[in-house]
Amino acid sequence: MSKLQVKIDDALQAKFDEGSRNFKVGGVFSYEHIRDGEVIASGVTPNIVVDEGLNYILDTSLSAGSQLVNFYIGIYSNNYTPQATDVMATFAGAGVANEVTTLVDETTRPAWSEVGVVAKALTNTASPAVFTANASVNVYGAFLSSDNTMTGTTGSLIAASKFTAVRALLDTDVLNVTYTLTIADA
Repeated sequence: MSKLQVKIDDALQAKFDEGSRNFKVGGVFSYEHIRDGEVIASGVTPNIVVDEGLNYILDTSLSAGSQLVNFYIGIYSNNYTPQATDVMATFAGAGVANEVTTLVDETTRPAWSEVGVVAKALTNTASPAVFTANASVNVYGAFLSSDNTMTGTTGSLIAASKFTAVRALLDTDVLNVTYTLTIADA
């Protein structure tokens, strides 16, 4: 039996190679800052899906890894830009991000209640995570985790984002946070 050898044109090979580099996983955190019942600021900030999150997505979707059922949104108070190498064990709590815990009414991280995949995206826009300040606190960003425990450092850190502008919450201010994860070949 003979083997057929095919030479692919260099331009076509470059196109194949380029296609494999254009697969993207990312998303955005969106927020509404509400004071006295009025939206005083809103924003949309791109995030980083950290290495721990990317490994989780690959492991559970293509490698028969154990799937986690629930995810939660947290907010943080350090002026910190998330890095690809961040992991839950060193991110929240008193870690590099310093999660906001006692300065909000919530006692656990609010659930990320996504409604299923639509157009290659998952989002909780129908049910934002709500944080109600009980004192003045600066919020620099948000993150998505598999652990609902405030200051919890177990579970997986999926994504995190530093907001484009710090949110200076006052007592009774509300911060609604949504997260949209998109996977695309673009």
